[in-house]
This record gives sequence, C-alpha cells and structure tokens, in this order.
Amino acid sequence: MIVSTRTRISMRVLALAYLGILVALPIVLIFYRTFEHGFSDFWASITTPAAISALSLSLLIVAIVVPLNVIFGIATALALVRGRFRGRGIVQAIVDLPFAVSPVVVGVSLILLWGVDGWFGFLQSSVGFKVIFALPGMILATIFVTLPFVVREVEPVLHEIGEEQEQAAATLGATRWQTFWRITLPAIRWGLTYGVVLTVARALGEFGAVIMVSSNVSGQSQTLTLLVDSRYIDDRNVFGAYSASTLLMFLALVTLLLMTVLDRKRTKE
Repeated sequence: MIVSTRTRISMRVLALAYLGILVALPIVLIFYRTFEHGFSDFWASITTPAAISALSLSLLIVAIVVPLNVIFGIATALALVRGRFRGRGIVQAIVDLPFAVSPVVVGVSLILLWGVDGWFGFLQSSVGFKVIFALPGMILATIFVTLPFVVREVEPVLHEIGEEQEQAAATLGATRWQTFWRITLPAIRWGLTYGVVLTVARALGEFGAVIMVSSNVSGQSQTLTLLVDSRYIDDRNVFGAYSASTLLMFLALVTLLLMTVLDRKRTKE
C-alpha cells in the first residue's frame, strides 16, 4: 500500500504531538518549577541529609540488584535456550510475570511470605533477620520487578549465535566454564550490557513494590522515588518533590544516553 506524502506528514505530526503532550510537556514543566528560583535552591534541596540518604540507598539497591540479576539472568537464559526440560513454558511465564503483575501486588505478596506472620516469618522471630520494612525486603521487591530484563536481552542473542562455537570448544577439551568465559560471554556481551542498563533504569524508578515493603523513614529507608512521594504528599514540599524528581530524571537521562551510545557501538560492530 502506497502512503501519500500528506498522510506521512500527518502521522508524524500526530506522533510528535502525542509525545509532546505526554512526555515533553511534563518534563519541561518539572524543569521550570525546579529552576524557577535558581540553581542554588535546587542544589540546597538535593543536598539535604534526607536527599543524600535517599540517593545513597537507591544506588546501594542498584549495586546489589544488578549483579544478582546478571548471574541469575544469564543462568536462566542459558537454561531456556540451551536446556530441554519439562516446565520450560512455566519458567518462561515466570520470567514475564513482573510485566503482568502490578508492583503493589508484588509488595503484598512479599509481606505474606516474609512478614512476621508469613511463611518465612520465623526468620525474624527466631533468628532476628528482618526482611519486610527493611533493606532486604526492598532488594527482593526490586529484584522481582527487574527480573526479566537481562533474561530477555540475552536470550535472543543466544539463539542467534547458536551452539557451534561452544560445541567446537568442547571437542577441543575446554571445560564448561572455559567455554562460557571465552566463547559465550563475549558473544552475549552487548545483549547483557543492554539488559544491565534497563535493569538500572527500572531499579532507580521503582515505587509501587518498594513502598509496600519499606518503613519509609526519612533519612533511613527512603529511596529517591519514596522521597518524592513523601515530600509531595506528606510534607507538602512541592519544590522539594520537583527537585528530587529532577535528580531522578537526570539519572534516567544518563541511563538513556548510555543506552544510546551502547546501541550505536553495537550496531557498528
């Protein structure tokens, strides 16, 4: 079907208007409200002890979640692509579950499992290991919502490269670890890197699941997203909420820039 020039232009204008209203306009308004009184006020707002603690906690969660997702994501992708076992479809469905389930439901489920009255509540009552309303619960919630990214980015790359090189390495006497380290990992590095970047972006912006399992105490158990909510809803500090949102936006833009650079480098190769 031949599309006329007028139709193409109309579709582009419609798409740009749609993106402008839903994405560009809110971002511009947030920037305006953040810097309307100057950069010094913004800087003072994001360097308070509560903001620094929220940023540090967000980065700490990312630093813990990303390596765990890399390890289990690669293992799961290898099992799904190279393995032949019963229940493979169930594993595929579990990997995609975070895309379908509301993060709030995830938080409630974690409370039912790890809360004082949950299945594993004995860890807190007998061992003293607190999960819910503590850092471990926030990490578990973030791991769950970021679970699919590494798997879904690595899986198609494994399909693409096939098994010939790995089989050749095995016939030459290489161990499974040597084959993975020297053959498989270099081949999937771009898919893995892309998955890591997506995981970082999702972990930084998670709110629904984390707020359910966090005590949400300022300066102790607030991530940046929880800080935005607390400042806007509880403290009625609109400017502080906009400032924290801008800081989050800056981190998101850095992540987006990194994704773009990596994608261009991967395309050149």
